Amino acid sequence: MNTNLKKPLLPIGIFILLIWACSAPKKQESSPIVAKGYDRHVELQWPKQKGISSYEVWVSTENNKFAKRGTVADTIYMDFVNDLGKNLNLQYKIVGIDPTGGSSDLGVVQATTRDFSDEELINMVEFYTFRYFYQGAEPNSGMAPERIHIDGDYPQNDQRVVTTGGTGFGIFGLLAGIERGWITRQEGADHFQKMVNFLEKADRFHGVWPHWLHGDSGKVKAFSPNDNGGDLVESAFLMQGLLAVREYYKNGSEQEKAIVAKIDQLWKEMEWDWYTQGKNVLYWHWSPDKEWVMNFALEGYNECLITYILAAASPTHTISPEVYHQGWARSGGINTNVEAFGHKLRLKHNGSEAMGGPLFWAHYSYLGLNPKGLKDRYADYWEENRNHTLINRAWCVENKEGHKGYGEDLWGLTASYSVKGYAAHRPGEDLGVISPTAALSSMPYTPEESLKVLKNLYYNYGEKVFGRYGFYDAMSPEENYYPQRYLAIDQGPIVAMIENHRTELGWKLFMGAPEIQAGLEKLGFEK
Repeated sequence: MNTNLKKPLLPIGIFILLIWACSAPKKQESSPIVAKGYDRHVELQWPKQKGISSYEVWVSTENNKFAKRGTVADTIYMDFVNDLGKNLNLQYKIVGIDPTGGSSDLGVVQATTRDFSDEELINMVEFYTFRYFYQGAEPNSGMAPERIHIDGDYPQNDQRVVTTGGTGFGIFGLLAGIERGWITRQEGADHFQKMVNFLEKADRFHGVWPHWLHGDSGKVKAFSPNDNGGDLVESAFLMQGLLAVREYYKNGSEQEKAIVAKIDQLWKEMEWDWYTQGKNVLYWHWSPDKEWVMNFALEGYNECLITYILAAASPTHTISPEVYHQGWARSGGINTNVEAFGHKLRLKHNGSEAMGGPLFWAHYSYLGLNPKGLKDRYADYWEENRNHTLINRAWCVENKEGHKGYGEDLWGLTASYSVKGYAAHRPGEDLGVISPTAALSSMPYTPEESLKVLKNLYYNYGEKVFGRYGFYDAMSPEENYYPQRYLAIDQGPIVAMIENHRTELGWKLFMGAPEIQAGLEKLGFEK
């Protein structure tokens, strides 16, 4: 029997394909590392790897010669590359290290840096700051955490404590994020739905939330021994943001209209008139067991103007004009006529009559309330806020106290962390601490002057002052003080006011609420 039979030949087309498949380069598996290049830094992120305790970051500028950049336990790394040059083509690899010292490569990824325009720099800062309120949000409530400490040192183990006022500020950033495509409209709606559902069930006191809430339970966390109930001012900051959401979604989908209805109900349940104690002034606090023991009357001028605007605008628990004029305006005693560095103030800034209070007084009430053209018998609020900002800047530029670093590109005194704990920095009470939120949140008032500060901080201080949620809360070159810490009440005004500078988004939404227009008219404002 002949066993030397010929095997059938493969069709010529299949034969060629097999030859090509064997000789062609193998397609590399996609890297789990995500890299994004900016002007002077590259941000790298990767998924957490099982059994890995730390990660090494390596970079190559040419010829696959890698140099180690750092070791982190986290899965995000921001590499400031000033030492490597500008307009770079870079290759990164991440190496996972297990507890025994063993290593494994996660992959390689490309990144480029390039010179940014001014607008791109501003956009970058706004985007990073927005992330505090989306990526950094407390997971159960969707609210803004009171603080985020990258160093992990929390004073009261309060990682899940959320802030009502800071959340209200951050809402404007979330809306900007939807408009700019950083999150989808659906992602935004889901986030706001979680937030309003939480607020509906959270502790309230005559419809008013406390300063702090536990994000996991919605129960009040006392701000101080006597401050364990309603906080009218922080709740006003929150409702300022919520009303902007209501206006944004009022003609939206079924889900969005449900959010609108819930916000409207929360708004109508706020008993502003209760917080007058039957007098012609609003009071900041009420406690279920301490009642009015704090007895803090809201008398101007400070950050609280929005509280009176909302109280007058309330469709259910409004106040009379006399509460504003006799209480907040002190029957005309709110006025002064001082001048500093060639800039006049018409309002008597509480405790800071000569040169104005900390700069957050020009921000908190004006994230939704548009100061442009806003006037009443006491002040032109655009002029007041702009002059307040220019005085604060001029104090730093003159720098009689000789603080290191101060100048035209490093100014801005407001409340923030400091070398001596939390402090309300202002002219005359200056610890040498610059708070980035001061100049950056003033961008609508001083666009060119604020941009100089932004550029100096980013280009010259870099990783000392800029992290995953934007610029850190405070810095002091003379004390070598660069804490990697954030506060919601300082991050929120940055993103809100930068967006107002760019598009007036927050101003358009809040001022579009019909009750706000009626409330302003009721109190005698020109618009």
